[in-house]
Amino acid sequence: MQRKNISLLGSTGSIGTSALDVIARHGDRFKVSAIAASASIDSMLAQISAFDPALACLADPAAADELRRRLPAGSRAEVVAGKQGLLRAATMPEADVVLAAIAGSAGLQPTFAALQAGKDVALANKESLVMAGELMMAQARQSGCRIIPVDSEHSAVFQVLNGQGTEHISSIILTASGGPFLNTGIDELRRVTPAEALRHPRWNMGSKVTIDSASLMNKGLEVIEARWLFDIAPDRIKVVVHPQSIVHSMVAFVDGTVLAQLSQPDMRGPIAYAFSFPERLESIMQPLDLVALGELSFSAPDTRRFPCLTLAFRALRQAGLMPAVMNAANEIAVETFLAGNLAFHAMPALIEKVMDAFSADGAPLSMERVLEADRWARTRARELLDSGTCSDSG
Repeated sequence: MQRKNISLLGSTGSIGTSALDVIARHGDRFKVSAIAASASIDSMLAQISAFDPALACLADPAAADELRRRLPAGSRAEVVAGKQGLLRAATMPEADVVLAAIAGSAGLQPTFAALQAGKDVALANKESLVMAGELMMAQARQSGCRIIPVDSEHSAVFQVLNGQGTEHISSIILTASGGPFLNTGIDELRRVTPAEALRHPRWNMGSKVTIDSASLMNKGLEVIEARWLFDIAPDRIKVVVHPQSIVHSMVAFVDGTVLAQLSQPDMRGPIAYAFSFPERLESIMQPLDLVALGELSFSAPDTRRFPCLTLAFRALRQAGLMPAVMNAANEIAVETFLAGNLAFHAMPALIEKVMDAFSADGAPLSMERVLEADRWARTRARELLDSGTCSDSG
């Protein structure tokens, strides 16, 4: 395999650091061209020292200034900042693959820019497809580049399909761990704290993704992502709860066959596959010991306790700008919950009220309209919070 240049958007987060571990193990296959993060100066300095990127971007201009001052003598890294710096990291000519691992809606525009520049995208930022899936997939087709999923669930489906179309598929079955509150009653959910919600039983993720996992919104976002990645109708996407997180997803075919992808819950696996596709790399994850696992269990999600999954299916079926509205409202809900100013069970109530208040004008979908809907939803969510409409702290 020819050595690939990788641009890492979100290099200091859990996905970014796992990606750098893969790259360090296979330095003969991969080279880091650019790294980008929010404001983690010490982490960026360590990554610059270890991987010698040509470009380093921090979203915070003040942090970027401090990084420049602390850059070791002789370092070749050019330090850039803000949105324009991030777009440079996403589109730099020498990059072969862009890992889109910035959390939340902030990843939309740089991911879209990478596709416009003809870059293959290893996609970990599911919000890009949630907000603008139709536009993202159309741009990938126009540019002739690939979107290879990094989420473990979509990587599993991607691996099972192995380039097949969807004409012989009955359904895609996404698995969910169930998060930390899988067996928590409704009354108890009214009292959970951010610290409790951040204790995921299986995965080490950033705070936003971890809260989404606890509410099952993460699975809802993945349902929307799957619709676009695999060009499949919403009613052919299913969700099952699988607490062991060994079966990462399944594909059911029209003849009754179900194929699944199994591995340890380790993000280095799907990251390595996205980087090396269609090849596979050695020494990435610990192999499965099926005897030691004992049993694997599956159950239906409880949407009464976790209504965010239902809201995501609703947004997908309404289509247009509604997924972007739902996503923005969820980001405000998660942010407010983490700050201790919104109860866990009140998050879906806020999201639903924002969705109920939205009315689209029917104009053709565009990136400008997606961003406008995102801004509107954030403003509406904050208005509802300020009015006390969704302030029940349980």
